[in-house]
Amino acid sequence: MKEIKYYKKLIISAFAIMMGISLLTDPLLAQQKNEAESYPVGNPLGLPGNPASDGRFEAITSNVKVYGGINSAESCSYDAESGLIVVLNRGLPQSVQTNDAWVSLINHDGSVHTIRWIGVQRADERKKLSPPLILNEPFGSDIMNGILYVADRDGGTSKEDPSVAVIRKFNMQSGKPTGQVRIEGAGWINDIEVKEDGTIYATETGDFFTENPNPGTWKIWKVTPAGEVTVFVQGQPLNAPNGIAFDPQGNIVVVNFGNTQVLTFSPDGRLMKTENAVQAGSDGIVITPDGTKYVCSVVHGGVSRIRPGAPVELIASNIPGAASMCYDSGANQLVVPMNQNNGLAFVPLK
Repeated sequence: MKEIKYYKKLIISAFAIMMGISLLTDPLLAQQKNEAESYPVGNPLGLPGNPASDGRFEAITSNVKVYGGINSAESCSYDAESGLIVVLNRGLPQSVQTNDAWVSLINHDGSVHTIRWIGVQRADERKKLSPPLILNEPFGSDIMNGILYVADRDGGTSKEDPSVAVIRKFNMQSGKPTGQVRIEGAGWINDIEVKEDGTIYATETGDFFTENPNPGTWKIWKVTPAGEVTVFVQGQPLNAPNGIAFDPQGNIVVVNFGNTQVLTFSPDGRLMKTENAVQAGSDGIVITPDGTKYVCSVVHGGVSRIRPGAPVELIASNIPGAASMCYDSGANQLVVPMNQNNGLAFVPLK
């Protein structure tokens, strides 16, 4: 297809502009060129929007700021290497269109760097890539050691089509898929957090929204670097677990959607501490290097701050659809996806 060929010819220039490198002087250019040419990703803002066959590209002028480009985002992650905020857009639901999600890159000030980075292609075009790109309905995300981990799912296109949770991995330089892990015991997972060694912890919110919720469906999953999947914690005190993060000591911290509790578990699964956010309906959690916890409520719109040895306090209020936020360390701010409101909220930290 001609459009795919266009991508291959221009992608190196687009990638260089995105990462702020020089085509003439960067020592990693040859390696990046090989990866990028084999897996096309979208251009930063400018014209043409998609890579052209003759290599033409002109970046948008520096006096123009673009805000938006977000669609039903459930999570974001900050990439310290590029200094960009990585936002997962869910696109259309599985029952309407499979493989419709994409990844956006956002600047510190909220302006758009790249509207569609991973997922610039249509669903039918994605199947022809090598390897094929699949990104259906992403929820939680995390970046570790140059890899973007995404909580996604397969199936769920109808009542007769079972949904299965899948953690997909993408290279943060090329955008290319680098593997996936299926969690056969879960229909979908909500948030994920990844250790330095590649161990993944994931929350399953379960059937909280049914008439008779079953606590047995509330789980934290653990996936080893070798791909072994086990249940780390199940049932109460979990109560529709949602956001997950690690504290400075390496403990696993989970926020409940069903109440205000913020639960800290040791690496062997023991409950070590129970704290409380100001509001219930917790979705995202960020823990800064000093141990301060920030928790946002997707129901009530507030951001709670839990400092060691200090009373919990509300530092922001009335953010519509406050989902799984991330910490932008480059600008010392929280970035809060606004879910169905198709935007991002920025909360400066002092």
